[in-house]
Amino acid sequence: MHFFDYRRGKLYAEGVSIERIVREVGTPVFIYSAKTIKRHYGAFDGAFRSVKHLVCYSVKANSNIAILRLLAREGSGFDIVSGGELFRVVKAGGDTTRVVFSGVGKRDDEIEYAIKKKILMFNVESPQELRRINHIARRLKKKTRIAIRVNPDIDPKTHPYISTGLKKNKFGIETELAIKEYIYAKDNLPWVEPIGVDCHIGSQITELSPFVEALKRVVKTINTLRKEGINIEYLNMGGGLGITYRDEAPPHPSDYGEAVIKETEGLGLTLIFEPGRVIMGNSGILVTKVLYTKKGSLKNFVIVDAAMNDLPRPSLYDAYHEVRAVVQQDREEITADIVGPICESGDFLARDRTIKTVEPGELLAFMSAGAYCFSMSSNYNSRPRSAEVLVSGRTYHVIRRRESLQDLIRGEKIPEELK
Repeated sequence: MHFFDYRRGKLYAEGVSIERIVREVGTPVFIYSAKTIKRHYGAFDGAFRSVKHLVCYSVKANSNIAILRLLAREGSGFDIVSGGELFRVVKAGGDTTRVVFSGVGKRDDEIEYAIKKKILMFNVESPQELRRINHIARRLKKKTRIAIRVNPDIDPKTHPYISTGLKKNKFGIETELAIKEYIYAKDNLPWVEPIGVDCHIGSQITELSPFVEALKRVVKTINTLRKEGINIEYLNMGGGLGITYRDEAPPHPSDYGEAVIKETEGLGLTLIFEPGRVIMGNSGILVTKVLYTKKGSLKNFVIVDAAMNDLPRPSLYDAYHEVRAVVQQDREEITADIVGPICESGDFLARDRTIKTVEPGELLAFMSAGAYCFSMSSNYNSRPRSAEVLVSGRTYHVIRRRESLQDLIRGEKIPEELK
């Protein structure tokens, strides 16, 4: 559920009209609902209220520091995949002792930064990384907690680009090798402390069965490790729970929670989760202005001022985002591609979409744009990135100003010999 709805034919975010925000901030603009974010976080966190657990919001989904602050105040920890994301958590006032560090390519400086900030643990993704963390921890004289990301070879039944738990994926370590690495760490790497097992099989998963199958395999791994004298205290099930973009029917967090609690009953584990999309996805929209309409012999086109650099998911994954008129009109329907100004045929936000006819200057809202949209945006074609707005009740705040042309060349320099 979200708090974007129509009042007298006009779209609102909570108690603020989208038209008002656009008049004062311009387009394109990402608009987030604080009430929706808190509702989604509460639903996920509440699904595990009966057991020891830690929700670590996945920063990569939407990394604006205002969003991170809001979630930190709700009690969230954080899942990071870079030193930059840790920096954002620190600037947002997040508790670094409730941070887990994932990702296959952690640099030495990032590992050192995380150790110094006393994060909860690293999710280790390769044997070489495990040894590197031990080396850096020894130099810093700080024993460091780790979990190994176990690759259970489970098909999450999602888009192949966001599948992460198969043997052919780059993530994690296959189960048998992971067990050997745990034992090696216990016997030979005194500066790392194996205290958890991590498993993340993919994103936008809309069935419970892949989670349950992966969980059964990981529980067997934990029992094996405990028999080897390795005290596993934490089980990190990652994220991946899907949302409704179109007609998907993903499990409710309460159903997911019930299944996980059943499979882990009696193990005495603290459960860790890394939700991102399920909290932020339907908590945000992208609002864009119609620039032109064009009728071709084969296609109708609606050209808007947002583009693939603002909303990359359709071009990357052929993803669907519902389109709504900001002001409802009683007009005939057409089938059209909604496209942006970028010089790429792949610059589309919606293809072959049935919509009411629109006119230049009117506003469209792309729903479910709170996750993996702004955080994946770019300056391609030297386009300044969009503004971000957070609505709370009847007020709103610009939490990221629109980039200027000067921002585009910040950090660039012409050498003296070219002057």
